[in-house]
Amino acid sequence: MAKHQGVSLSVIKRLPRYYRFLGDLLKKDVTRISSRELAQLMQLTASQIRQDLNCFGGFGQQGYGYNVADLRREIGSILGLDRNIPTILIGVGNLGRTIARHMDFESSGFQLVGLFDNNPSVIGQSVRGLTVSDVAQLDEFCHARQPKAAILCIPREVARATAERLISLGVTSFWNFSHYDLLLDFEGLIVENVHLGDSLMTLSYRIHAGEQAKENSIQSN
Repeated sequence: MAKHQGVSLSVIKRLPRYYRFLGDLLKKDVTRISSRELAQLMQLTASQIRQDLNCFGGFGQQGYGYNVADLRREIGSILGLDRNIPTILIGVGNLGRTIARHMDFESSGFQLVGLFDNNPSVIGQSVRGLTVSDVAQLDEFCHARQPKAAILCIPREVARATAERLISLGVTSFWNFSHYDLLLDFEGLIVENVHLGDSLMTLSYRIHAGEQAKENSIQSN
């Protein structure tokens, strides 16, 4: 089986992109592909692809390339996409509701099993076939269903207390939209922080830098 220890986070973050591109190739009935061809599609280098995949064991054959279906299946296994990790979502406002409704949790290795909020106007509503429960029922629910992960779509100021409560209930993995860095207070957690504002500011920088480069090019000619 493939080796996983010591793999850098940058390599791990590229795996979902490999998985997605390989899925697109399967839809086009592509059965095999070389590292050079895959690199061209993904705007990487063939060497980078070989190095990334070698972190998890041997894939592909020299002179043949990669079997697209087999490679995608192997990457899916490495990512744990068949695990159906029981997951709850805290905060069913606009963002939480959108995530609950539109994320393909099952294809990403998760199963959404509970929704929680403290807003009386939201509690009792049905979203994605699940009834939004009062956060007061969180302890009882976690003892019964034992979720392993939580999605936090809550204000920053309540994130720490909410995380502390969830950790005491056995939840140690978080998809965190709260803009509060949980690792500042809690060690040993598995956290994916999502800062939409950071992404938007990065886009702003790239637009600004591109405009400046064009202006500099015009001035130098």
